[in-house]
Amino acid sequence: MPNIKPISDLRNYTEVINEVTYGNRVYLTRNGHGQCAIIDMKELDELDRQKALYQLMSKLNDAEISIREEGTISADELEVELGVKN
Repeated sequence: MPNIKPISDLRNYTEVINEVTYGNRVYLTRNGHGQCAIIDMKELDELDRQKALYQLMSKLNDAEISIREEGTISADELEVELGVKN
């Protein structure tokens, strides 16, 4: 069950922070609407790694689609295109 608290509970921030553990975020509300969340740093690091992996996999998928649809060029053609070889 989500741990939801009004933002005014941050007056006793130590109590709120003590409730934050890996997998147990504290969601803060203002006027009954979600405002922000407090999350364990290890969980945040894992989410950042997962996001980076997702972005990498998405770019690799785009590259594979491009290769299938447009093909590739040879190393010599690439050198000419980059201006390394005339």
